[in-house]
Amino acid sequence: MKLNAIRDFLAVAERGSLRAAARQVGGSQPAMSRSIQELERELGVALFQRTPGGVRLTPMGNVFLRRASTVCDELRRAQEEMDQLRGETHGHLRVALSSVPHIALLPNALRPFRARYPDVVIDIIDAVYPNIELDLKESRIDCYIGPAPDDLGGDLLKEKMLDNVRIIVGRKGHPLAQATSLRDLVHAEWVSTSITHVAEDELGPLFASHGLPSPKLVMQAHSALTFLVTMVYSDLLMMVPVQWIKSPLLRGHVEIIQVREPLPAPPISLVRRSGLQLTPAAEYFVDMMRRAVLHMDAIDR
Repeated sequence: MKLNAIRDFLAVAERGSLRAAARQVGGSQPAMSRSIQELERELGVALFQRTPGGVRLTPMGNVFLRRASTVCDELRRAQEEMDQLRGETHGHLRVALSSVPHIALLPNALRPFRARYPDVVIDIIDAVYPNIELDLKESRIDCYIGPAPDDLGGDLLKEKMLDNVRIIVGRKGHPLAQATSLRDLVHAEWVSTSITHVAEDELGPLFASHGLPSPKLVMQAHSALTFLVTMVYSDLLMMVPVQWIKSPLLRGHVEIIQVREPLPAPPISLVRRSGLQLTPAAEYFVDMMRRAVLHMDAIDR
């Protein structure tokens, strides 16, 4: 299978048109059509369905798309790794970070990383594990830092970076601001973000462990911006990592609801593909995030 054929396939899948794909790679439409036909003959399946408006992937085409994307990503990483090992400072880095590494670690890691790799383009995704699990397993991102489930399967490795605790927050002047127990919050409405595929797993077990019914979950959020807007402009409550209250984004806009029950949080971990080395740039970024953990611990002490 020729690499140019995979490149052509990905171009057609992205653009939805043989003509547009040919322009993208700098070739002709007939040459693009021949390349796709040869690839389909080699695989023995139809990858695209021809329509009056262009082409669209068949079910088999969608399966091949995932594999082809992974191949191209790995080849790109291989080239960048060779370049970086020779001392070059260019390349791409794509990482996913949950709120804690965004707030507490990235500020101290970004400057030294940019100093060492000034020409690396960084793509940072604001996400929790369920949203990027497939991208991580299929090598579309280099690594993830945040809370992660205990069982990740054999194709991923997890390294604990720091332990954590959570707090309950609401808007400034929230009617339940004086609550002192989870029992006082049973009838409140909540916004949740979960490290599993079931959002209810975040709050339900905690309340159940104290003999209380599950609270009412009315919103699931996936980004720090959603958390911020929700906290400031509604009466929804949220259980967040303690680092949130230290952020300038929330300072003065929310208040902690001090309950007597402990609120354990899953540790913040680094998750990456097993059996696959990070590029030097990605490894250096992770090292800077590890150093940021030590810096945070020093400040807390």
